[in-house]
Amino acid sequence: MARILIADDEESMRLLVARAIGMDGHDVVTAEDGSDALEILIENAGRFDLLLTDIKMPIMDGIALALAAARDFPDLTILLMTGFADQRERASGLDAIVHDVITKPFSVSDIRNAVAAALAAKKTG
Repeated sequence: MARILIADDEESMRLLVARAIGMDGHDVVTAEDGSDALEILIENAGRFDLLLTDIKMPIMDGIALALAAARDFPDLTILLMTGFADQRERASGLDAIVHDVITKPFSVSDIRNAVAAALAAKKTG
């Protein structure tokens, strides 16, 4: 199964997403913000199949994280999550590095399907 890094500053969202993705047998690592996630990526030499990050976070937001991760680990698939329309618009220019943007709130089924689609695209891409 895939190794997935989740970055979200809301603990309840982090736990929900980790539990949902874990149901599919994936190895999940979580981070409280973009800065922590980038440290984890660097410590693990980018050995993740997917980065799933919220856009709006303190310290380092998901867009800054996505840009740094794509620069340092170009083979990493990136999915963004947001509950804010303006944040979704900010992400629209990142099509070259971001697989998709998932709108919150979402169901467990929605996030599992989005992760499965991103991982399937990585295999064929």
